[in-house]
Amino acid sequence: MTDEQLLRYSRHILLSEVGIEGQERICKSHALIVGAGGLGSPAALYLAAAGVGTITLFDHDTVDFTNLQRQIAHTTARAGMTKVESAKAAMLDINPEVNVHALCERATAASLAGYVLQADVVLDCTDNFTTRHAINAACVEHGKPLVSGSAIRLDGQLSVYHSRKYGQSHEPSPCYACVFPPEQDFEETACSTLGVLGPLVGMVGTMQAAEALKILSGMSSQMIGRLLMIDGKRMAFDEIKIVKNPSCSICG
Repeated sequence: MTDEQLLRYSRHILLSEVGIEGQERICKSHALIVGAGGLGSPAALYLAAAGVGTITLFDHDTVDFTNLQRQIAHTTARAGMTKVESAKAAMLDINPEVNVHALCERATAASLAGYVLQADVVLDCTDNFTTRHAINAACVEHGKPLVSGSAIRLDGQLSVYHSRKYGQSHEPSPCYACVFPPEQDFEETACSTLGVLGPLVGMVGTMQAAEALKILSGMSSQMIGRLLMIDGKRMAFDEIKIVKNPSCSICG
């Protein structure tokens, strides 16, 4: 590492769980972030600040004034710009060392496959079940860890899925489809109709970045096999154990 890198990342290097070796892993790693909105904004900014070597941003949307209440990577001046280019500009302002690939396209099973294969960790920062299931299927197929977050109204969720890893109890770990089967009908909810508390998506997105950095540094994530539920109204955290479904249509 250069003297400048040692200075920039000194607070990570001071952590015994990270150290120089862990920070070097981060700097050589590749993170894929699908969604550059409320969750993806803080996740992208923190991963860039941490020095993740390559970050691929995937989002087909443009910045709208209604986004600015919570999507902190974007600014009023960049309204109308694609979200990936707006977020890229914010990331490079923080850390010009990182290599950011901005892909303005819709995330589908076909478009995701190659990018998931190249990544060391995938962050699902999207807001609909169809895309989430496409991301999960690609992660299962290529054996990539998936950091999944969601937020609506005053509630949030966080978990890490890695079908080729094992949880603390040495039981086979579930994938996203084990918990939310694609064949079941879940009611789609959107913040455009139900609203969402701005800092809540920031909390979830930041926690996604933290889990991703633990994975990339070699620290590993303790969120595999756990679903963390955040009640923003009470500011309370609850969690449930999630297990692999042997009949899962994706990883079973």
